[in-house]
Amino acid sequence: MKTVHRLLVLATAAVLSTPSLAQDAVVLKVHHFLPAGSYAQQQFIQPWCDKIAKDSAGKLKCQIYPSMQLGGTPAQLVDQVKDGVADVVWTLSGYTAGRFPLMEVFELPFMMQSPEATSKALWEYANTYAAAEFKDVKPIAFHVHGDGVFHMRDKPIRSMADLKGLKVRAPTRQTNRFLAALGATPVAMPVPQVSEALSKGVIDGAVVPYEVVPSVKIQEIVKFHSETDPAEPALYTATFLFVMNKDRYASLSPDLKKVIDANSGLALSGQIGKVFLAADAEGKKLTAKNTTNVIPASELAAWKKAGQPVVDGWIADVNAKGANGKQLHDAARALIAKYQAGQ
Repeated sequence: MKTVHRLLVLATAAVLSTPSLAQDAVVLKVHHFLPAGSYAQQQFIQPWCDKIAKDSAGKLKCQIYPSMQLGGTPAQLVDQVKDGVADVVWTLSGYTAGRFPLMEVFELPFMMQSPEATSKALWEYANTYAAAEFKDVKPIAFHVHGDGVFHMRDKPIRSMADLKGLKVRAPTRQTNRFLAALGATPVAMPVPQVSEALSKGVIDGAVVPYEVVPSVKIQEIVKFHSETDPAEPALYTATFLFVMNKDRYASLSPDLKKVIDANSGLALSGQIGKVFLAADAEGKKLTAKNTTNVIPASELAAWKKAGQPVVDGWIADVNAKGANGKQLHDAARALIAKYQAGQ
C-alpha cells in the first residue's frame, strides 16, 4: 500500500508540475455568418487561426463558430464583439447601416478594381480618417470583395432598362441606393437569406461576388449571371471588418499581443483581398452551366452618370455629420490608385 501511495503522490506531483495546454492556451471565439465550408472560412479565417496558433506555439487558438452559431443575426456581430459575446468577428460594415458612415465611401459605385489594392487602401483610410468609428474594437483587418455581379432568375441584365421594376438584393445602403438609381427595386438582406428569397421569388435577383456562390448555392437557383466590363472599376464592392474585443486583446500577455499585431494590418488586409479574388474564380466555375454576359463599357457610361447622385448624396450626408465628404472621397480614390500602382 505504501508503494501504491508513493506512486500516486509522484503521479500527482508530475501532473501539477506539467503545464496544461488547456490551461495555457487562450481560446478565441471567432464568430461569422457564412457556413464552415465557405471560402471565407476555409481560405482566410481558418488560415489566420492556424497562423496565430503556430506563431504563439499553441498558446493562442481559435474556436470558430460559423453560420451565426453563437446566436443573433449578422447585423448584431459588431455589438457581439464589442460586448464580448465573441472575441473576434468577421462581418460587413454595411450590415449595420449608418454605423460606419465614413467607410461607406468604398461602397459607392465604380470605386474598386483590384480587391487586393482596394483592401490595402481601405486599411490605410480607416486608420487615417475613420479610426473613431472603431474606438470600441481592436481592428485586425479591413478588406473588400471582388467585383459585384448580377445573378438573376429569369433574364440577364444587359442594360439599365433591363433592371426596371426588378427586385434585386444588395448588401449595403449605398449599393441599394445605386440600384434604385438604375431603376431596380432594391431589397436589403444579408447573404444567408439570399437563397430562400430567390427560391420563393421574393427577389428577382441579387448582386454578390462569385465568391459567395457556393455558400448559398446560387448557381442552382438562378439561370443568368451578368458581369461588368473587367477593364472598368467594379459595379460595387462591400467593406468587411475583422475585429477583436478590446478587453480580450488587453488581457493578453505582451508576447501574445505581439502575435495578434503581427497578424493584423495592411499586409493582412491586402492578402484577404487577394484570397477573395481567387475565390471568385473558383465560384465562377460553378456557374458554367448557366448563361453569362458582360455589360460593356459603353453601357456602363450611362450607369456612372446615374450613380453620380449616390456619390453626391454620400458627400452631403458626411458633410452634415461635420466631415469633409469630398475630401474623404478624393482621399479614398487616391489611396486606391496608390496601391493599384504598387501592384
